[in-house]
Amino acid sequence: MNKSKTILEILQDIVKTGIINPDKIKDLSIEEQELINNLHQDGLINDALEFLNSLKVDNSWELLKKKLSIKEKHSIPLWKKAFKYAATIVVLLGCSFFLINKFKVNNNDLKISSDAIELILESGDKKILYTNGESKIVKNNGEVIGSQKGNIINYDSKTPSKKLVYNELRVPYGKTFNIFLSDGTKVFLNAGTTLKYPVNFIKGKNREVFLEGEAYFEVSKDEMHPFIVNANEMNIKVLGTKFNVSSYNDDSEINTVLVEGSVSLSSDTKPNDASLLKPGYKGSLDKSQSKISFKKVDTRIYTEWMHGDVIFRNSTFKEITKKLERNYNVIIENKYNELSLKRFNASFNKNIETIDDIMTSIGEIHPFTYTHMDNKIIINQ
Repeated sequence: MNKSKTILEILQDIVKTGIINPDKIKDLSIEEQELINNLHQDGLINDALEFLNSLKVDNSWELLKKKLSIKEKHSIPLWKKAFKYAATIVVLLGCSFFLINKFKVNNNDLKISSDAIELILESGDKKILYTNGESKIVKNNGEVIGSQKGNIINYDSKTPSKKLVYNELRVPYGKTFNIFLSDGTKVFLNAGTTLKYPVNFIKGKNREVFLEGEAYFEVSKDEMHPFIVNANEMNIKVLGTKFNVSSYNDDSEINTVLVEGSVSLSSDTKPNDASLLKPGYKGSLDKSQSKISFKKVDTRIYTEWMHGDVIFRNSTFKEITKKLERNYNVIIENKYNELSLKRFNASFNKNIETIDDIMTSIGEIHPFTYTHMDNKIIINQ
Protein backbone atom coordinates (compact mmCIF):
# COMPACT_ATOMS: atom_id res chain seq x y z
CA MET A 1 0.00 0.00 0.00
CA ASN A 2 1.46 3.43 -0.93
CA LYS A 3 1.92 6.10 1.72
CA SER A 4 -0.76 8.44 0.33
CA LYS A 5 -3.39 5.70 0.55
CA THR A 6 -2.26 4.84 4.08
CA ILE A 7 -2.61 8.47 5.18
CA LEU A 8 -6.07 8.66 3.59
CA GLU A 9 -7.23 5.54 5.46
CA ILE A 10 -5.84 6.88 8.75
CA LEU A 11 -7.74 10.16 8.32
CA GLN A 12 -10.95 8.30 7.47
CA ASP A 13 -10.56 6.15 10.59
CA ILE A 14 -10.12 9.24 12.79
CA VAL A 15 -13.31 10.77 11.35
CA LYS A 16 -15.20 7.53 11.98
CA THR A 17 -13.97 6.86 15.53
CA GLY A 18 -13.12 10.37 16.75
CA ILE A 19 -9.70 9.21 18.01
CA ILE A 20 -6.25 8.43 16.67
CA ASN A 21 -5.50 4.70 16.84
CA PRO A 22 -1.81 4.34 17.86
CA ASP A 23 -1.58 1.00 16.04
CA LYS A 24 -2.57 2.59 12.74
CA ILE A 25 0.06 5.36 12.84
CA LYS A 26 2.91 3.38 14.42
CA ASP A 27 4.58 2.76 11.04
CA LEU A 28 4.63 6.46 10.15
CA SER A 29 7.64 8.66 10.89
CA ILE A 30 7.70 10.74 14.07
CA GLU A 31 7.16 13.89 12.00
CA GLU A 32 4.17 12.36 10.20
CA GLN A 33 2.62 11.19 13.48
CA GLU A 34 3.10 14.66 14.94
CA LEU A 35 1.47 16.31 11.92
CA ILE A 36 -1.60 14.04 12.14
CA ASN A 37 -1.85 14.73 15.88
CA ASN A 38 -1.71 18.48 15.21
CA LEU A 39 -4.45 18.22 12.59
CA HIS A 40 -6.62 16.26 15.01
CA GLN A 41 -6.06 18.71 17.89
CA ASP A 42 -6.87 21.67 15.65
CA GLY A 43 -10.08 20.02 14.43
CA LEU A 44 -8.84 19.92 10.83
CA ILE A 45 -9.18 16.24 9.97
CA ASN A 46 -12.42 16.73 8.01
CA ASP A 47 -10.93 19.63 6.05
CA ALA A 48 -7.87 17.52 5.29
CA LEU A 49 -10.03 14.65 4.02
CA GLU A 50 -12.21 16.95 1.93
CA PHE A 51 -9.21 18.54 0.27
CA LEU A 52 -7.44 15.23 -0.28
CA ASN A 53 -10.50 13.69 -1.91
CA SER A 54 -10.85 16.69 -4.21
CA LEU A 55 -7.25 16.39 -5.39
CA LYS A 56 -7.24 12.67 -6.16
CA VAL A 57 -3.47 12.74 -5.93
CA ASP A 58 -1.80 9.39 -6.60
CA ASN A 59 1.79 10.61 -6.25
CA SER A 60 3.65 8.85 -3.50
CA TRP A 61 4.02 10.47 -0.11
CA GLU A 62 7.80 10.28 -0.14
CA LEU A 63 8.16 11.71 -3.65
CA LEU A 64 6.03 14.71 -2.80
CA LYS A 65 7.80 15.30 0.49
CA LYS A 66 11.13 15.40 -1.34
CA LYS A 67 9.80 18.23 -3.50
CA LEU A 68 9.53 20.32 -0.38
CA SER A 69 12.18 20.46 2.31
CA ILE A 70 9.60 21.49 4.91
CA LYS A 71 9.47 20.44 8.54
CA GLU A 72 5.82 19.57 9.02
CA LYS A 73 5.61 20.61 12.66
CA HIS A 74 6.37 24.20 11.71
CA SER A 75 4.06 24.26 8.71
CA ILE A 76 0.56 24.17 10.17
CA PRO A 77 0.44 27.69 11.69
CA LEU A 78 1.97 29.23 8.55
CA TRP A 79 -0.40 27.49 6.21
CA LYS A 80 -3.42 28.22 8.41
CA LYS A 81 -2.60 31.91 8.13
CA ALA A 82 -2.11 31.80 4.39
CA PHE A 83 -4.77 29.41 3.17
CA LYS A 84 -6.93 28.67 6.25
CA TYR A 85 -8.01 25.05 6.71
CA ALA A 86 -7.97 23.50 3.28
CA ALA A 87 -4.26 24.04 2.81
CA THR A 88 -3.31 21.88 5.79
CA ILE A 89 -3.76 18.80 3.64
CA VAL A 90 -1.41 20.34 1.08
CA VAL A 91 1.24 20.32 3.79
CA LEU A 92 0.21 16.82 4.83
CA LEU A 93 0.73 15.53 1.31
CA GLY A 94 3.83 17.61 0.79
CA CYS A 95 2.47 18.93 -2.50
CA SER A 96 2.22 22.65 -1.83
CA PHE A 97 4.76 23.57 -4.49
CA PHE A 98 2.93 21.43 -7.07
CA LEU A 99 -0.46 22.96 -6.27
CA ILE A 100 0.51 26.61 -5.87
CA ASN A 101 2.44 26.74 -9.10
CA LYS A 102 0.22 24.53 -11.24
CA PHE A 103 -3.36 24.72 -9.94
CA LYS A 104 -3.64 27.86 -7.75
CA VAL A 105 -6.11 26.04 -5.49
CA ASN A 106 -8.45 28.16 -3.37
CA ASN A 107 -10.67 26.89 -0.54
CA ASN A 108 -13.86 28.31 -2.03
CA ASP A 109 -13.07 26.97 -5.53
CA LEU A 110 -13.46 23.37 -4.37
CA LYS A 111 -16.44 21.61 -5.90
CA ILE A 112 -18.96 20.82 -3.17
CA SER A 113 -21.29 17.87 -3.54
CA SER A 114 -25.01 18.64 -3.63
CA ASP A 115 -25.57 16.27 -0.70
CA ALA A 116 -22.91 17.85 1.54
CA ILE A 117 -23.72 19.60 4.81
CA GLU A 118 -22.18 23.08 4.48
CA LEU A 119 -21.21 25.55 7.17
CA ILE A 120 -20.58 29.05 5.75
CA LEU A 121 -18.34 31.05 8.05
CA GLU A 122 -18.19 34.82 8.56
CA SER A 123 -15.40 35.08 5.99
CA GLY A 124 -17.50 33.33 3.37
CA ASP A 125 -15.35 30.20 3.55
CA LYS A 126 -17.31 26.96 3.27
CA LYS A 127 -16.67 24.05 5.58
CA ILE A 128 -18.03 20.55 4.94
CA LEU A 129 -19.42 18.77 8.00
CA TYR A 130 -19.51 14.99 8.33
CA THR A 131 -22.09 13.44 10.65
CA ASN A 132 -19.57 10.84 11.80
CA GLY A 133 -16.75 13.31 12.42
CA GLU A 134 -15.72 16.20 14.63
CA SER A 135 -14.07 19.58 14.13
CA LYS A 136 -13.67 23.04 15.65
CA ILE A 137 -15.48 26.19 14.52
CA VAL A 138 -12.94 29.00 14.22
CA LYS A 139 -13.28 32.77 13.59
CA ASN A 140 -11.08 34.72 11.17
CA ASN A 141 -8.67 35.61 13.97
CA GLY A 142 -8.19 31.94 14.89
CA GLU A 143 -10.43 32.09 17.97
CA VAL A 144 -12.34 28.86 18.60
CA ILE A 145 -16.05 29.71 19.04
CA GLY A 146 -17.59 26.27 18.92
CA SER A 147 -17.17 22.64 18.02
CA GLN A 148 -18.85 19.97 15.94
CA LYS A 149 -19.17 16.37 17.02
CA GLY A 150 -21.35 13.97 15.07
CA ASN A 151 -24.53 15.71 13.92
CA ILE A 152 -24.34 18.57 16.47
CA ILE A 153 -22.64 21.97 16.39
CA ASN A 154 -22.24 23.50 19.84
CA TYR A 155 -21.35 27.20 20.08
CA ASP A 156 -19.43 28.53 23.07
CA SER A 157 -21.57 30.64 25.42
CA LYS A 158 -18.49 32.09 27.13
CA THR A 159 -17.12 33.86 24.08
CA PRO A 160 -17.95 37.60 24.36
CA SER A 161 -18.82 39.59 21.25
CA LYS A 162 -19.51 43.27 20.55
CA LYS A 163 -20.85 42.85 17.03
CA LEU A 164 -23.13 40.38 15.29
CA VAL A 165 -21.22 37.77 13.35
CA TYR A 166 -23.29 35.26 11.39
CA ASN A 167 -22.70 31.66 10.37
CA GLU A 168 -25.01 29.80 8.01
CA LEU A 169 -25.71 26.07 7.99
CA ARG A 170 -27.11 24.37 4.89
CA VAL A 171 -28.57 20.88 5.27
CA PRO A 172 -29.27 19.07 1.96
CA TYR A 173 -32.17 16.78 1.14
CA GLY A 174 -31.86 13.38 2.79
CA LYS A 175 -30.05 14.63 5.91
CA THR A 176 -30.71 16.36 9.26
CA PHE A 177 -28.45 18.31 11.61
CA ASN A 178 -28.59 20.07 15.00
CA ILE A 179 -27.24 23.36 16.34
CA PHE A 180 -26.92 24.40 19.97
CA LEU A 181 -26.69 28.19 19.87
CA SER A 182 -24.57 30.25 22.25
CA ASP A 183 -27.61 31.17 24.40
CA GLY A 184 -28.45 27.49 24.97
CA THR A 185 -31.23 27.36 22.36
CA LYS A 186 -31.41 24.02 20.57
CA VAL A 187 -32.33 23.93 16.88
CA PHE A 188 -33.01 20.69 15.01
CA LEU A 189 -32.81 21.14 11.23
CA ASN A 190 -34.76 18.95 8.82
CA ALA A 191 -33.75 18.00 5.28
CA GLY A 192 -33.39 20.82 2.74
CA THR A 193 -33.01 23.53 5.40
CA THR A 194 -30.82 26.61 5.75
CA LEU A 195 -30.39 28.51 9.03
CA LYS A 196 -28.50 31.78 9.36
CA TYR A 197 -27.68 32.70 12.97
CA PRO A 198 -25.28 34.77 15.12
CA VAL A 199 -22.36 32.86 16.58
CA ASN A 200 -22.99 34.99 19.68
CA PHE A 201 -25.96 37.10 20.66
CA ILE A 202 -25.47 40.74 21.66
CA LYS A 203 -26.65 42.07 25.01
CA GLY A 204 -29.55 44.48 24.61
CA LYS A 205 -30.55 43.16 21.16
CA ASN A 206 -33.14 40.60 20.11
CA ARG A 207 -31.94 37.08 19.40
CA GLU A 208 -32.70 36.81 15.71
CA VAL A 209 -32.23 33.93 13.23
CA PHE A 210 -33.28 33.36 9.61
CA LEU A 211 -34.84 30.10 8.46
CA GLU A 212 -35.59 28.55 5.09
CA GLY A 213 -36.88 24.99 5.35
CA GLU A 214 -37.99 23.22 8.53
CA ALA A 215 -36.66 23.32 12.08
CA TYR A 216 -37.72 22.49 15.62
CA PHE A 217 -36.71 25.05 18.24
CA GLU A 218 -36.21 24.65 21.98
CA VAL A 219 -35.61 28.29 22.90
CA SER A 220 -33.70 29.15 26.06
CA LYS A 221 -35.78 31.59 28.12
CA ASP A 222 -34.52 35.18 28.32
CA GLU A 223 -37.21 37.81 28.94
CA MET A 224 -34.81 40.65 28.21
CA HIS A 225 -33.90 39.27 24.79
CA PRO A 226 -36.85 37.92 22.74
CA PHE A 227 -36.01 35.19 20.24
CA ILE A 228 -37.22 35.88 16.69
CA VAL A 229 -37.37 33.42 13.80
CA ASN A 230 -37.60 35.09 10.39
CA ALA A 231 -39.17 32.41 8.19
CA ASN A 232 -39.59 34.11 4.82
CA GLU A 233 -42.88 36.08 5.10
CA MET A 234 -43.66 34.92 8.65
CA ASN A 235 -42.03 36.19 11.84
CA ILE A 236 -42.17 34.16 15.06
CA LYS A 237 -41.37 35.93 18.32
CA VAL A 238 -40.82 34.01 21.57
CA LEU A 239 -39.24 34.28 25.01
CA GLY A 240 -38.73 30.60 25.77
CA THR A 241 -40.67 27.74 24.22
CA LYS A 242 -40.72 24.65 21.99
CA PHE A 243 -42.11 24.87 18.47
CA ASN A 244 -41.71 23.65 14.89
CA VAL A 245 -41.48 25.90 11.83
CA SER A 246 -41.86 24.70 8.24
CA SER A 247 -41.00 27.36 5.66
CA TYR A 248 -39.93 25.79 2.37
CA ASN A 249 -39.86 28.06 -0.67
CA ASP A 250 -41.93 25.68 -2.79
CA ASP A 251 -44.72 25.27 -0.22
CA SER A 252 -47.84 27.46 -0.41
CA GLU A 253 -47.95 27.89 3.37
CA ILE A 254 -45.58 28.63 6.24
CA ASN A 255 -46.57 26.60 9.29
CA THR A 256 -45.69 27.04 12.95
CA VAL A 257 -46.75 24.34 15.43
CA LEU A 258 -46.47 25.16 19.13
CA VAL A 259 -45.59 22.33 21.51
CA GLU A 260 -44.96 24.29 24.69
CA GLY A 261 -45.01 27.92 25.82
CA SER A 262 -46.30 30.85 23.79
CA VAL A 263 -45.33 32.49 20.52
CA SER A 264 -46.42 35.56 18.62
CA LEU A 265 -46.96 35.31 14.86
CA SER A 266 -46.98 38.12 12.32
CA SER A 267 -46.47 38.54 8.58
CA ASP A 268 -44.06 40.81 6.73
CA THR A 269 -46.99 42.70 5.21
CA LYS A 270 -48.60 43.30 8.64
CA PRO A 271 -45.74 43.26 11.16
CA ASN A 272 -47.75 45.08 13.84
CA ASP A 273 -50.74 42.77 13.53
CA ALA A 274 -49.49 39.91 15.73
CA SER A 275 -51.46 36.89 16.94
CA LEU A 276 -50.70 34.56 19.84
CA LEU A 277 -50.40 30.85 19.15
CA LYS A 278 -51.45 28.40 21.86
CA PRO A 279 -49.83 25.02 22.60
CA GLY A 280 -51.31 22.24 20.48
CA TYR A 281 -52.19 24.63 17.66
CA LYS A 282 -50.78 25.29 14.21
CA GLY A 283 -50.52 28.78 12.77
CA SER A 284 -50.46 28.83 8.95
CA LEU A 285 -49.58 31.77 6.74
CA ASP A 286 -51.07 31.56 3.26
CA LYS A 287 -48.36 33.10 1.08
CA SER A 288 -50.78 34.20 -1.63
CA GLN A 289 -53.03 36.11 0.80
CA SER A 290 -50.60 36.98 3.64
CA LYS A 291 -53.28 35.72 6.02
CA ILE A 292 -52.64 33.66 9.17
CA SER A 293 -55.12 30.95 10.23
CA PHE A 294 -55.12 28.67 13.27
CA LYS A 295 -55.98 25.01 13.75
CA LYS A 296 -55.75 22.52 16.64
CA VAL A 297 -53.43 19.65 15.67
CA ASP A 298 -51.60 16.59 16.94
CA THR A 299 -48.15 18.13 17.38
CA ARG A 300 -46.49 14.72 17.08
CA ILE A 301 -47.24 14.67 13.36
CA TYR A 302 -45.13 17.80 12.93
CA THR A 303 -42.22 16.98 15.27
CA GLU A 304 -41.51 13.26 14.95
CA TRP A 305 -39.32 13.91 11.92
CA MET A 306 -36.51 14.49 14.46
CA HIS A 307 -36.64 10.74 15.18
CA GLY A 308 -36.79 9.78 11.51
CA ASP A 309 -40.58 9.39 11.37
CA VAL A 310 -42.42 10.68 8.31
CA ILE A 311 -46.14 10.91 9.15
CA PHE A 312 -49.02 11.61 6.75
CA ARG A 313 -52.59 12.30 7.81
CA ASN A 314 -55.20 12.79 5.08
CA SER A 315 -52.38 13.90 2.77
CA THR A 316 -52.61 13.90 -1.00
CA PHE A 317 -50.10 11.82 -2.93
CA LYS A 318 -48.72 15.04 -4.36
CA GLU A 319 -48.02 16.33 -0.82
CA ILE A 320 -46.51 12.98 0.12
CA THR A 321 -44.09 12.90 -2.82
CA LYS A 322 -42.81 16.38 -1.97
CA LYS A 323 -41.94 15.22 1.57
CA LEU A 324 -40.40 12.00 0.33
CA GLU A 325 -38.18 13.91 -2.10
CA ARG A 326 -36.81 15.99 0.77
CA ASN A 327 -36.34 13.13 3.19
CA TYR A 328 -34.80 10.66 0.75
CA ASN A 329 -33.07 13.09 -1.61
CA VAL A 330 -34.83 11.69 -4.67
CA ILE A 331 -36.75 13.10 -7.62
CA ILE A 332 -40.24 11.64 -8.04
CA GLU A 333 -41.93 12.07 -11.42
CA ASN A 334 -45.59 11.03 -11.30
CA LYS A 335 -47.10 10.13 -14.70
CA TYR A 336 -50.20 8.64 -13.08
CA ASN A 337 -52.25 11.86 -12.74
CA GLU A 338 -55.21 10.20 -11.04
CA LEU A 339 -52.94 9.23 -8.17
CA SER A 340 -51.93 12.84 -7.36
CA LEU A 341 -55.16 13.71 -5.52
CA LYS A 342 -55.57 10.39 -3.69
CA ARG A 343 -55.33 10.83 0.09
CA PHE A 344 -53.41 8.63 2.50
CA ASN A 345 -52.82 8.06 6.21
CA ALA A 346 -49.41 6.49 6.76
CA SER A 347 -46.32 6.49 8.94
CA PHE A 348 -42.79 5.56 7.91
CA ASN A 349 -39.34 5.79 9.46
CA LYS A 350 -36.64 6.82 7.02
CA ASN A 351 -33.93 5.31 9.25
CA ILE A 352 -35.52 1.88 8.80
CA GLU A 353 -37.52 1.91 5.57
CA THR A 354 -36.10 2.68 2.15
CA ILE A 355 -37.87 4.75 -0.48
CA ASP A 356 -38.63 1.49 -2.33
CA ASP A 357 -40.28 0.11 0.81
CA ILE A 358 -42.54 3.15 0.88
CA MET A 359 -43.38 2.97 -2.82
CA THR A 360 -44.32 -0.69 -2.39
CA SER A 361 -46.52 0.05 0.65
CA ILE A 362 -48.42 2.85 -1.10
CA GLY A 363 -48.77 0.68 -4.18
CA GLU A 364 -50.59 -1.94 -2.12
CA ILE A 365 -53.31 0.63 -1.36
CA HIS A 366 -53.53 2.24 -4.81
CA PRO A 367 -51.73 -0.02 -7.32
CA PHE A 368 -49.17 1.52 -9.66
CA THR A 369 -45.85 0.58 -11.21
CA TYR A 370 -42.62 2.55 -11.00
CA THR A 371 -38.97 2.51 -11.99
CA HIS A 372 -36.15 3.60 -9.73
CA MET A 373 -32.78 4.50 -11.24
CA ASP A 374 -30.09 6.40 -9.34
CA ASN A 375 -32.00 9.10 -7.44
CA LYS A 376 -34.99 9.32 -9.78
CA ILE A 377 -38.33 7.51 -9.47
CA ILE A 378 -40.84 7.47 -12.32
CA ILE A 379 -44.38 6.41 -11.42
CA ASN A 380 -46.59 4.86 -14.11
CA GLN A 381 -50.18 3.70 -14.05
